[in-house]
Amino acid sequence: MSRAWTRWLIGLFASPIGVVVLAALDSTPFFSFPFGIDAVIIVLAARMRELAWVVPLLATTGSLAGAALTFWMGLKIGEEGLERFLSPRRLKRVRARIKRSGAIALAALDLIPPPFPFTPFVLGAGALEVKRPTFFITLAVCRFVRFGAEAALAVVYGSRIVARLDSDLFHNLALACIAIAAVLTVVSVFRLVKSTRPAKAPTTGR
Repeated sequence: MSRAWTRWLIGLFASPIGVVVLAALDSTPFFSFPFGIDAVIIVLAARMRELAWVVPLLATTGSLAGAALTFWMGLKIGEEGLERFLSPRRLKRVRARIKRSGAIALAALDLIPPPFPFTPFVLGAGALEVKRPTFFITLAVCRFVRFGAEAALAVVYGSRIVARLDSDLFHNLALACIAIAAVLTVVSVFRLVKSTRPAKAPTTGR
């Protein structure tokens, strides 16, 4: 049963539409699936072979759409609103990085492999009003380089990857990653909902 379920789920995301959706979700603050988009890109590129170059284009498009939503959320909440979305420790890191780095250096952080938390920096970039054209052009280039490198590796080692897709080890790892992603997503959504609740006004005694 678990094998059939993981095969169906992998097939769902390891498709042209699925990779766009997953890439978009991966760039939002309310979804967390470490290495998920990278694994799907490798699997889909290995299957498509001659058309593997399309995969990083699709993934970059979806990723930019999700990042644009996150950036817009940052614009809406403003710098003060970041305190309700990020922990004090992470907020301090985000503010320090954004204030000492330009839009290009900030977007280039995307090249750091997972599990580096890049999404909070996109949220912070919007809140602190980083230059949008420069930020998103750099982000698009970095995402395409990262996804393109993964797709290229998948083409080179494609036969080995496809041969291992039905192994018990692969399906067990996939099931474990899906379970971790579900837990992290629930935690992220809970923190997001909690952070958007209006603060209670202090009560004063008479």
